[in-house]
Amino acid sequence: MLLAECSSNTTTVRAQSALPPVTVDAPVQRPKPARASEQSSRRTQTAARQRNRNSASAAPTLSERAAAEAAAQQAAKLGYRAMPSATTLRSGASPLDTSQAVNVVPEQVLKDQLPRNIDDALINVSGITQTNTLAGSQDAVIRRGFGDNRDGSIMRNGMPLVQGRSLNPAVESVEVLKGPASLLYGIMDPGGIVNTISKRPELYQHGSITLLGSAFNASKTGADGLLDITGPIGEQGLAYRFIGYGVSEDYWRNFGRHREILVAPSLAWYGQDTTVQLNYEHREFIYPFDRGTAFNPATKAPLAVPSTRRLDEPFNNTWGTSDLIQGSVEHRFDQDWKLYAGYSYNTETFSANQLRITNINFTTGNETRSNDGTGSSLSNVSYGTSYISGSFWLGDMRNEVVFGGDGQYRTIYRDNLIRQTTPAFNVYNPVYGLIGPGSTVSNSDSAQTDKLGQWSLFAQDTLHLTERFALVGGVRYMDYDQIAGRGKPFKTNTNVSQDKVLPLGGAIFKLTDQISLYASYTQSLKPNSTIAPIGVVIDSNVAPEEGVSYEAGVKFDLNKRISGTLALYDLDKKNVQTTKTNSAGVVELHTVGRAHSRGIELDVTGRLTDGWALIGSYGYTDARVTASDDLTLLGKKLQNVALNTASLYLVYDFGTVLPGQLRLGGGARYVGDRPGDSINSFFLPSYVVADIFATYETKHQNTPVIYQFNVKNLFDTVYYSSAVNNLNVAIGDARRVSLSATVKF
Repeated sequence: MLLAECSSNTTTVRAQSALPPVTVDAPVQRPKPARASEQSSRRTQTAARQRNRNSASAAPTLSERAAAEAAAQQAAKLGYRAMPSATTLRSGASPLDTSQAVNVVPEQVLKDQLPRNIDDALINVSGITQTNTLAGSQDAVIRRGFGDNRDGSIMRNGMPLVQGRSLNPAVESVEVLKGPASLLYGIMDPGGIVNTISKRPELYQHGSITLLGSAFNASKTGADGLLDITGPIGEQGLAYRFIGYGVSEDYWRNFGRHREILVAPSLAWYGQDTTVQLNYEHREFIYPFDRGTAFNPATKAPLAVPSTRRLDEPFNNTWGTSDLIQGSVEHRFDQDWKLYAGYSYNTETFSANQLRITNINFTTGNETRSNDGTGSSLSNVSYGTSYISGSFWLGDMRNEVVFGGDGQYRTIYRDNLIRQTTPAFNVYNPVYGLIGPGSTVSNSDSAQTDKLGQWSLFAQDTLHLTERFALVGGVRYMDYDQIAGRGKPFKTNTNVSQDKVLPLGGAIFKLTDQISLYASYTQSLKPNSTIAPIGVVIDSNVAPEEGVSYEAGVKFDLNKRISGTLALYDLDKKNVQTTKTNSAGVVELHTVGRAHSRGIELDVTGRLTDGWALIGSYGYTDARVTASDDLTLLGKKLQNVALNTASLYLVYDFGTVLPGQLRLGGGARYVGDRPGDSINSFFLPSYVVADIFATYETKHQNTPVIYQFNVKNLFDTVYYSSAVNNLNVAIGDARRVSLSATVKF
């Protein structure tokens, strides 16, 4: 059966076949100025579009089903070509008609590469590195030099998440809107947002079961299982989808276990003019809480022990649950105007044993450790948005507008913080199991609280002055409140209530229908707060961090095969929190810091020939401190930011081989050296990591089966992905081999 969704730019065809759903792009028809004499023609077009939507929601005939399957077969090779979701840009505009860079990791790339977290998926995007993942339990993505693990930049379908890990089998694709995104998303770091797109229910019955076995070596094995089934409910446009997933695998280092289950049901109703979506995700998880290794401050080299040796204890784990519920309604008034309204509620509870290294004698190997932990942690975010998008004519000039509002309330709470001393430990001759998890609660460190409330109104207009030239303008009015502090009894350290107007400006010039030039000016805002202060906070009503970005570049979509962006940007962030020790020896908190990032980014994805597909990137990011009370920071590179990053992955489709179809692919990513701390006292070395995969698609008794073989970190490279300080340096995963079989029905 077939579900076809039509918009001004693309037609999505989904067919029941052995191949994955794909996107086939229809030619873009540039509109002409509408005069009064043309109103009857436009009414005819509206009626035609209504008929198209009616046919899309009706049950297809066998001939339509066959045609859809043929179209899917023909277009499967386009799976690496990237088209962003409407939720990322708050409109259905083509990337060529926007004034900011949007990079997409398409569905087929995720299927081929099998990323295990969001950092793994974003190796395909320029200018992105990892920062403090809280010992492997949190997404922590640096974009254009800025970002942390609590910056609110990770989204699901354009709505914010607080759960530690955002990528799971319910995600179809990943998109990155680069640069300050506060006009569309409100409070935000200036590097941009990462939007994960959910798999949606479909109006034809199909499903799949996948079983996967994996191994880091002969003794470190694991198994995954995935059920994904979708189809119609009745004949009135109602559809369901159910995704169930479970994994149990050994950690690649000398101890640890990863277990996780996901249950993700969803419903959708596709009406004549209205689409309603409702999705839910429930996760239960346990991860190793692994702070990695240490770097010797004298030699600037990693600790001389095997990379598999952990410096903590087997009880170092994070465990908890997360729940996500989202609902949205999209209603099309006519061919020009539509309304979108969405609501999201996300919550996560977790506890963790967090044995922490406080000092190492690199000569003797003696290590001091603090038996830390977190009990009854709770994070949640409630978010709602509604906006109208459409177009109208002002004389001979077409206006594409989006205007609306949003609001959110977010809480991050850490109840019991455990602090406890431990006996000595030697990293060169480790003896594990002599101690258990800590139990001493530190009241002064507990009840860590960060509450943020925000509501906004926003509007944006793309004014097409000619067929080739357009101006973009927008504004957001934002009002926010934030309270943060810690301790039992509780001490408030941040109490902010402010408002702000944020503008956006840009220009787009289309050289051809396939190439456009763009330039933009954007701003961002994020309140300053301290959840765990040191010393005295000078002012509880401190100025927020503000980012300003200038960006220019070229976008291309060549022959509906290869798409990409070349961008140059200059980004400045002020009111960065810095510290200074006063004459009494007390550490004071200031917001006079300033950081600057400038760079070049190139992203390309698509189909080179009928057999070859690729996704590749290059990023140059020069990010430094330009103002600080601490003179030792001036001019220093920003922590965990690589000057150069690059990636290239190629796939070749051999077509029919014996009774099935064979595809081979592989590639590598490069990350340059990065400062491991804010004062640049040591650097993490550059690295190259290579991956390969092969898929073979065949049929057993007319049942489609796909076998897939993946090797991640092919040459078993030891590399260091991020650092908190020289005693907490994350190590990238060792070589992992996996083999899976997917049965489609």
